[in-house]
Amino acid sequence: MIIILKNDVDPQGQEVNQILEYLSQFPEVKTRASYIKGTHRMVTEIYLIGPTHDIPIKVLQHMPGVERVVRVSNKYRQIGRHGGQLGELGFEYNGITFNQECLHNFIGPCAVDTPEHVETIFRNLKALGIQTSRMGAYKPRTSPYDFQGHGKACLPWLFELAGKYDIKVISMEVLRAVHIEEIQQALHEAGNPTGVMLQVGTRNAQNFELLKAVGSQQEFPVLYKRGMGLSLEDSLNACEYIASEGNRNIVFCLRGVTTRLGDPHRNLVDFAHVPVVKRLTRLPVCIDPTHSVGSKDRAPDGIYDILHVAAQGVIAGANMILVEFHPRPELALCDGPQALTMQDMEYFVRDMEIVRKAYLERKALAARAVFKKWHPEEGAK
Repeated sequence: MIIILKNDVDPQGQEVNQILEYLSQFPEVKTRASYIKGTHRMVTEIYLIGPTHDIPIKVLQHMPGVERVVRVSNKYRQIGRHGGQLGELGFEYNGITFNQECLHNFIGPCAVDTPEHVETIFRNLKALGIQTSRMGAYKPRTSPYDFQGHGKACLPWLFELAGKYDIKVISMEVLRAVHIEEIQQALHEAGNPTGVMLQVGTRNAQNFELLKAVGSQQEFPVLYKRGMGLSLEDSLNACEYIASEGNRNIVFCLRGVTTRLGDPHRNLVDFAHVPVVKRLTRLPVCIDPTHSVGSKDRAPDGIYDILHVAAQGVIAGANMILVEFHPRPELALCDGPQALTMQDMEYFVRDMEIVRKAYLERKALAARAVFKKWHPEEGAK
């Protein structure tokens, strides 16, 4: 059960004390407060943990300071919508809003290589008015002999360049808890010129200690990538691990699932799950078309498969795109064959704008159709 307090209620005030005093009659039920900074308001929720079936909802609903009371299912207690009883919240980080209505392009390499290449990418992003990017410093690889990122050594110049080109948020994978500390220290020493969204990669999708580590800190939001061979339910439960540690600023990323049924693409594209995740949870949804496709093949219509796949996710309502770009893919130390180039960047952005416009038109059409269904006389006017 979740008690949602009204916007103007003091979490330490008399109304909350009165609620907690009433709940003390049920000794087997424990309470835990959660404070969520949404895109429009600060939301205070009180979670009731234990046998809540004997607690009368109507009594709680009429107590001072209570906006509403929600009975939750066992699944996704922290991140779930619970049958539509809860709306999405979203969050703001370093001046950028993330919710189920936005769309952001996170453009850049899986693993950074040289300052010159990074600066070229940032310069092109600034010219397009984009303030978000992907830049990996820690890169897990299938072979132990492949390039695994520069690690903390590249963070000072990477963050300095991000500040120079007004990049507000960088998505960066972390592999263990110490990487969070290294990012935190490097940002602080650089004067916090940018922000970082911690990425939990598909290989760590069920690394529960890492999930707890990114969840127990609340300085950085988290981008969680679906496990390459995990069911959607298992992946959403992993996000629940993060949220249960206290960090609710999570974006869920679909990146394709591993199966030979996706051949010749690298993975089987799972972007039909965009609306499913938005329906089941309160989380913004990201798509990763690059790792889903894994190559730069073009269709007979002249459009890259990567763009066709990205369009599938955007027209289904995706809120963020994680896509591989590199100034010189032939020189890239990681995933060069699938990276788009600087010449492709504006084309990619404009193409996604077309698809996004189509999604918004579809959404408006659906709203009109629903209105006419329930108000046929007014809808006919």
